[in-house]
Amino acid sequence: MRVGSHRNALVAAVRQELAEARGTARAVLAAAETSRGEAQHRKGLVREAYATCLNQLAAARESARDDIQRRYRSEAVRLAGHLRGLATVSATGAAGAPWRVWAPSEPEPGDRPGLLRIGTIAFEETAALPGLVPLLDAAHLHLSGPPATLDQMIIGLLMRAIGSTRPGDVQLTVYDPEQLGGTLAPFAPLAPALVGPGALGSLLDELVEHICRINEMPGPRTEPWRIVVLLADRATAAEITPAQQAQLDRVARNGVTAGVHLVVRGLELEEHPSVERIVVHERTAFSDSLGPLPIRLDPPPPAERVTAFCRAAADRMNAGPAPARLSDLEPPKFWAASARDGLPAPIGDCTDGTMVEVPLGDALPHVLIGGPPGSGKTNLIHVWLGSLATRYGPEDLALYLLDFKEGVSFARYAPGSRDPSWLPQVRLAGINVNADREFGLAMLRHLGEELRTRSLAASRHGATTHAELKAADPEGHWPRIVAVIDEFQALITGRDAAADEAAGLLGDLARRGGQQGIHLILASPETVGMQSLGGHFPLRIALPKARRVLTDDNLAPAVIPRYHAVVNTDSGAAGANRIVRLPDAGDRTVWRTLQRRLWRSRPVGCEEPRLFDGYAVPRLPAVYRTSSPSPGPGSSPGAVLGERIDVAARPARLRLGRMPGRNLAVLGARTDEAGDILAAAALSLAAQGPAHFSVICLAPEAERAAARLVAELPAADWYDSSDLTFDLPATDVPHYVLGYALDAAGPAHREALRALLDSGPERRTHVLGWWRTVPRLRDDLGGMSASFDSIGAWVALDVPGADLAPLYPQPGGPVWYPRSRRALFFDRSVHRTPEVIIPYEVNSDHT
Repeated sequence: MRVGSHRNALVAAVRQELAEARGTARAVLAAAETSRGEAQHRKGLVREAYATCLNQLAAARESARDDIQRRYRSEAVRLAGHLRGLATVSATGAAGAPWRVWAPSEPEPGDRPGLLRIGTIAFEETAALPGLVPLLDAAHLHLSGPPATLDQMIIGLLMRAIGSTRPGDVQLTVYDPEQLGGTLAPFAPLAPALVGPGALGSLLDELVEHICRINEMPGPRTEPWRIVVLLADRATAAEITPAQQAQLDRVARNGVTAGVHLVVRGLELEEHPSVERIVVHERTAFSDSLGPLPIRLDPPPPAERVTAFCRAAADRMNAGPAPARLSDLEPPKFWAASARDGLPAPIGDCTDGTMVEVPLGDALPHVLIGGPPGSGKTNLIHVWLGSLATRYGPEDLALYLLDFKEGVSFARYAPGSRDPSWLPQVRLAGINVNADREFGLAMLRHLGEELRTRSLAASRHGATTHAELKAADPEGHWPRIVAVIDEFQALITGRDAAADEAAGLLGDLARRGGQQGIHLILASPETVGMQSLGGHFPLRIALPKARRVLTDDNLAPAVIPRYHAVVNTDSGAAGANRIVRLPDAGDRTVWRTLQRRLWRSRPVGCEEPRLFDGYAVPRLPAVYRTSSPSPGPGSSPGAVLGERIDVAARPARLRLGRMPGRNLAVLGARTDEAGDILAAAALSLAAQGPAHFSVICLAPEAERAAARLVAELPAADWYDSSDLTFDLPATDVPHYVLGYALDAAGPAHREALRALLDSGPERRTHVLGWWRTVPRLRDDLGGMSASFDSIGAWVALDVPGADLAPLYPQPGGPVWYPRSRRALFFDRSVHRTPEVIIPYEVNSDHT
């Protein structure tokens, strides 16, 4: 009975041990199915369970007796299956695959490094199980045994560690005084740092400083792992000094948390939980984590395979890491995020694959982006806008985009000839505006007016923030506005009124805009003009080789590769860096697919954005060529001259009432543009009701344009030099005299022309004439002492500002630098300063 009782107790104990081990395995496998955000914790559970289960299986085998062998074998087979599952989860891809099927692999986003295979563990009752040991983010390895065998194992470990991480994520350092790096010769293409025989002390000192710096930095570590291989013989080990041994022990104690890992053969390491000791006897190894279980070492990988892998890894590393995918930034559901407190959105991933968000919002309302030409500023903006547009719908987000470079980068967001879709959140996009600061000013004025409107609404409702305004006025339309200005320094550089006004508007938006839900994203090669904007840009993003965007001691932009950026939330201070890997948004097919999905989901009434192209010449809208509403009783007809450079693309109008001086002078030598201005004026006047037109053409180069105009006008008389007269008959309807090159009329007609200019407007007769120079106009008006009162409005083409001084109420003339297809319009009855307009294309052959 005593023997039977002992056996029964033994059987029960073995069953209990096996049940506990199986339960542990199942629990960890269940944990392995959790979200990616628990990846690091899951890896720790898997490692612990793997070692625990193996030890319990070994203990159960030692406790078994003959009469329970059958039952033990059955339980052991089941437990072995769970162990394989644990090994598969803990050593994925290149970390755990046998050499016959081995290939490099990259971790999934958010995954942390697992265990590394060195061999197999054999049980007579089961198939061989993988023998795994920890390294990255887990332990140092202290190796004892035959040097040749250990060196082969080190080569395999390095292949698995480097092959299961991203290119550049592992940096290798080798101290090999006996063979001067020849032990790891296949890894030469990876350019490992080789430490000479007398440089061990300096290496250890540098490692200690590196560990201190990393451990003192806030936030997660962004630097690559460092694997330091120390290979020493007995003579070298005997020569190590007490100071060097102390530094070595410091690295052993603190290195793992900083991503520094030692692989040591021939030197002593102090006892510490982070040190994993592996003892090898011939081809069998024993490790601390697996206890007495023997590991049969894998044969070394073929030398040519190691060399080929290292060359391929070096090529991938030299090419730089591949960009992240734009689709990785998409949320599970479009437009489901709340913009109540801000607009946080990811722009890429960090070194461990987790997404990095830019926390744009109430606390960090504006962003400064810095980087030299070609560093990827435009790509970053595309990525960011795509991420924002998938999270926040048109009711929550309004985008205003301005690009002062030569290019059409923002044109993709507006409908085009090939793709009718547009990004529903975009209200305005300006491209090729490098020569049109006026449009940048117009956008800033519009945003300034929006800020004023929101401030007044907030005051009425007793709100102090954008969130409070939306809560107090749920029926109002108060989306968060994001204004993106690429190369913004073009707006505020220069010593003129435009630069001063732009700086003032930007400063006001920077100070007060964030509180009312208006956010600025300013991109520039350097922080030009930041002094005038104050300290309202603590959130900064630096691209490769960026200068003066972060603090002077923050050198991160100098070392990051292409498709990377530094996100900093502390005005550029070095301790607040986050390195992010950016997607490549240059694939128009991928972008177009995303935009069309958003476009098809746009709400009813969503208007397409206004696209301003500085290189495009607007056509005279059809409404001004056919019929348009009458000005109404008491209103004067308005002649449309061109398009104003403003947010709404309104026409520039000249009211022609029965007051003195209601005539127009077009000044300059550009025939096509002068003809287009006269034609636009005439056609728009004809569309407003009955009128009579007299077309006078005195320049052969303008005859074709004049003939086209006469053909379109319903009632027009044509005069040329052969029958020229300014004694025109009175009519019952407004009479408009359109003169092409009136300066060619000559002295014989000057008196009649001056009389028509002086008295015509009171009789509803107005002259809209083209003079090729200001002196010729002055001669027609009476010479050097002539008064220009009869010319109440003028449009200057290629006439410098100084030449316009006689027509301008302030001394010296206006600030005006002529440029193609732009004109300066001044109406003294409404303007304090002239405005730049774009002459419509009407009858010229410009396009």
